[in-house]
Amino acid sequence: MNCEPITNGNVFITVFTPAYNRAHLLPRAYESLKRQGYRDFEWIIVDDGSTDDTEAVVGGWLEKSEFSIRYIKKENGGKHTAINRGVEEAKGELFFILDSDDMLTDDALQIVAEEYETVRENDTFGGVCGLMRHSDGTQIGSGLPQETIDCNSIDIRYKYHVSGDLMEVFRTDVLKEFPFPEIQGERFCPEQLVWFRIAQKYKLRFFNKIIYIRDYIDGGLTDNIVRVRMNSPIASMMCYQEMTTYNAVPFLEKCKAAINYWRFRCCRNNVECRM
Repeated sequence: MNCEPITNGNVFITVFTPAYNRAHLLPRAYESLKRQGYRDFEWIIVDDGSTDDTEAVVGGWLEKSEFSIRYIKKENGGKHTAINRGVEEAKGELFFILDSDDMLTDDALQIVAEEYETVRENDTFGGVCGLMRHSDGTQIGSGLPQETIDCNSIDIRYKYHVSGDLMEVFRTDVLKEFPFPEIQGERFCPEQLVWFRIAQKYKLRFFNKIIYIRDYIDGGLTDNIVRVRMNSPIASMMCYQEMTTYNAVPFLEKCKAAINYWRFRCCRNNVECRM
């Protein structure tokens, strides 16, 4: 079923999920979308070459779902390539990435739409950003020092000293303007690389409300991040090299970035030597 989205003039949101062998976890994401009071959204699932029964699981929802679901299967290329494909396909004004092992709070889409409406007509904003928590209720990160902050993704870290994962929801046209680089042979690209590029042109409306539930799964991308980065050294090098060029990044952080750049340069050399 490939339903056409129906809107009533509200902000239409594309909820996007990249999936790779997560058929057993996707139902949690689906149930959290069913609980949304805000209904002006579609759900796009890009299956990044799964070998489990992801397609069958999603297929079971297509005819009975109360909201638009689109399922797209592609060859395995990594989460960043799935995001690029999802952005191409998205019909929403906003693009909300819901990972396959995570959930939204029941009022997440309502909050996002309301916060975005306050900046919707201002083209200096690239979207909005809220907070995360674990399923036990524990907040992830420091939270904001005030209820809302209008700044870019670099300043929120280094000027306002907000720590921990945040939930960015970008305008779809901004993500089309700043796609993830796709490097042959690499299956990972740090989101920070693109988020910091966006920060050179756009700010976000950061708000002190939890909209996302994340629990780090053993064997997931976060759990294996060092190994994953080492297997994709060029994208990691790009990320750290660009950090050294941004005026808003403190000198000490630039030094750390420079060290990491050379660390991953060595990884690249080792990979080339094995070829």
